[in-house]
Amino acid sequence: MSNYIDGFALPIPRTHLDEYKSVVEKVAEIWKEYGALAYFEYVSEDLTLEGTRSFVDLLDAKEDEAIIFGWVVFPSKEIRDSANKQVPNDPRMEELVNPLLDPKRLIFDAGRMFYGGFQPLVQSE
Repeated sequence: MSNYIDGFALPIPRTHLDEYKSVVEKVAEIWKEYGALAYFEYVSEDLTLEGTRSFVDLLDAKEDEAIIFGWVVFPSKEIRDSANKQVPNDPRMEELVNPLLDPKRLIFDAGRMFYGGFQPLVQSE
C-alpha cells in the first residue's frame, strides 16, 4: 500500500462538460508522462444521502453546474511531489488549460476547487 493520490472536486458548467472532458483527456496523459499511474475524473449524478452534506453544498454549486470528482494515483508521494512541480511548467498545459480560464466564460475556477494529497489507510480490491 505505497501508492499516493491527489484527490479533488470542482464545479463545471454543464454546457462546457464536453469541452472540459476533451481537455482533461489530454491533461491525464501529461500527468502519466510525469509519473502518475492512473488518472480519473467522474461527473456527478446522485449527490444526496440523508444525514450527510452534499458536494453541491460544499462547492456551492449552481443549478447549471455539474460536480467533477477526481483523483490521480502515483506510486509514491515523492513521485507525486515531482510531478506537481513539473506538470504546471509543461508548455502543453498552458495551451490546454488557458481556454478553460477565459474570464468571459470561466469554465474552471480554481478558487472553487477542493484538493488534497492522501496516503493509504485501507485498500480492499
